[in-house]
Amino acid sequence: MTQTPTAHDPAQGQARAHFTVPAKHPMVTVLGSGDSLLRVIEKAFPAADIHVRGNEISAVGDAGEVALVQRLFDEMMLVLRTGQPMTEDAVERSIAMLRASGNGEGDGQETPAEVLTQNILSSRGRTIRPKTLNQKRYVDAIDKHTVVFGIGPAGTGKTYLAMAKAVQALQSKQVNRIILTRPAVEAGERLGFLPGTLYEKIDPYLRPLYDALHDMLDPDSIPKLMASGTIEVAPLAYMRGRAQPLFTNVLTPEGWRPIGDLQVGDLVIGSNGEPTPVLGVYPQGERDVYRVAAQDGSWTLACGEHLWTVRTRDDRRRDKPWRVLETQEMIGNLRAAHARRYELPMLTAAVSMPEREVPMDPYALGLLLGDGCLTGSTTPSFASEDRELVEALDAALPGVTLRHRGGPDYTLNRIKSPGDVVTLENPVTRILLELDLLRTRSHSKFVPDDYLHNSAEVRLGVLQGLLDSDGGPVTQEDRTCRIQYTTTSILLRDDVISLVRSLGGVAYTRRRAAEGRKPGRANGRDVRFSHDAHIVDIHLPEGIEPFRLARKRDKYQEAGGGGRPMRFIDSIEPAGREETVCIQVAAEDSLYVTQDYLLTHNTLNDAFIILDEAQNTSPEQMKMFLTRLGFDSKIVITGDVTQVDLPSGTKSGLRQVQDILDGVEDVHFSRLTSQDVVRHKLVGRIVDAYEKYDSENGTENGTHKGRGTAGHKGK
Repeated sequence: MTQTPTAHDPAQGQARAHFTVPAKHPMVTVLGSGDSLLRVIEKAFPAADIHVRGNEISAVGDAGEVALVQRLFDEMMLVLRTGQPMTEDAVERSIAMLRASGNGEGDGQETPAEVLTQNILSSRGRTIRPKTLNQKRYVDAIDKHTVVFGIGPAGTGKTYLAMAKAVQALQSKQVNRIILTRPAVEAGERLGFLPGTLYEKIDPYLRPLYDALHDMLDPDSIPKLMASGTIEVAPLAYMRGRAQPLFTNVLTPEGWRPIGDLQVGDLVIGSNGEPTPVLGVYPQGERDVYRVAAQDGSWTLACGEHLWTVRTRDDRRRDKPWRVLETQEMIGNLRAAHARRYELPMLTAAVSMPEREVPMDPYALGLLLGDGCLTGSTTPSFASEDRELVEALDAALPGVTLRHRGGPDYTLNRIKSPGDVVTLENPVTRILLELDLLRTRSHSKFVPDDYLHNSAEVRLGVLQGLLDSDGGPVTQEDRTCRIQYTTTSILLRDDVISLVRSLGGVAYTRRRAAEGRKPGRANGRDVRFSHDAHIVDIHLPEGIEPFRLARKRDKYQEAGGGGRPMRFIDSIEPAGREETVCIQVAAEDSLYVTQDYLLTHNTLNDAFIILDEAQNTSPEQMKMFLTRLGFDSKIVITGDVTQVDLPSGTKSGLRQVQDILDGVEDVHFSRLTSQDVVRHKLVGRIVDAYEKYDSENGTENGTHKGRGTAGHKGK
């Protein structure tokens, strides 16, 4: 649109402006059908006379009013050039923005055209965009900040715009899932007295979220997205249920500890094997729990809402990211064409534990646990046909020499020095006594705790000694090479499994009963088996060498190693009710090592999370919700502090959090007012009337003077 400079009449304070609308824009798009837009403009600027002749528009009158009219037509033309039509509502909002800018309100950076042409989401033939300056700033804040609070009266688009940004983030793959939540109980109602199932009871409270979703997505796709966990809609109470029983073991750098004993600041082991601090501990009360078991025999207990990182075979084949599902989402869906559906993540590196001083070389201890005689009734001995192992053991035990007694048998004799008395104790006997291993037999041997909970090098050394003596590689055509270990000791079986898992591997165990087995042969005679044999099949990750003995190591490497260790969920079964707790950890993927070296977590990564009606949260609920934030996630919290429906005496978490988090980096508070109401115009006037009343008198649901919604408008 071309225009002539505004002419001023200094004597009368009058001004004149002239506009020419380009021929490509029909005048009806500028003036509206039946001049409806022109009437809105004339009503808004009574001190200016506006005349239209053909495609020429002129304005004469008060200088300030004429200047605003001139800016208004400029902004209208910018909007029309984008192909977007002007409506009466858009014209009214443009005028309000221009007047606010002229009065010095706001920073003056955004123009009406910038606000009205900012598209968030196009769906089902409609485009969702902000309609007011504060709405645009709210949307921009969601882009710029991790946690955004949208505070203002009903009808200002707080939830709707947040939902549009969530869908946009999901479609552009900025996040992997959307989580929508709001307090389920309002106005003192109790769900237990409402008719229907649990989901039928909570559905009315969540209905506004469902309605917004249906506006923005194909309705047919929503059930599929919810079934896959991509979209979760749940009451706030369900958000706090990621929990395990108090007695559940969690791995720390010092060993296993019950999760109920952990405190903020304690260290637990993350998926990378490194220590990570506990950021939050949240008691959850008594809850129904389930026994989640993997196919390798590992298991742990967790509640129905507990989170698991999993992926399917199709996910892996298509190189899709891991997904996060609740325990209850996987029940009844654990098989796909007779194969286990959900793969669990493995440790990406061996568990890192502080190195402890040990009295015997770890590899030597492993050899003695495998082929040593430690009964204490005679001098400790070792039996092996492999000269390489004999020499390795001899070199690893200072002050001891291996004396060949014949065949595979060797005694571990103390090296005597001139002047030694005969009664000096054998060094190996002394160490075995110190480790409580003296007088153990093949069925009662174990790995001492100082070796089990030691550095990865120490743990691997013990395992290599055990496998070199009582284990070996097992090759199969067209299969990766597995490792097989056999022992008659249940304790040693479990310790070997623990060593393998701590190094990032998996171990499967089976039992071969002693009864009915064909006797073995020793020195030309039958030897009956008196104890069951426990066979452990092992897969270790690439880069971990299970053998030092050359013949076993070469065979293992020639077969291509052990492949990739994998775990799949095998079963999920009810396990009663228990007192539970949940923890939040600082690990980037939020995973920590729980019982049997299973990886699980409680926080939400790669998610866009919306908490609606947040004025009805307690301070404790607000803290719980905010600390659920995971990496690469975004939280938007919306509410109206004048509409609190909490029981009398209960503080609103939304009111309190403004004082607590004000000024915290990457947390932003967006204030919306009655001027941002996008419903019926009367709604805005009603909101203004209530705000005026609250500011003058104060109410239970409002705050005292200077502290209510009006006190947070940023004016």
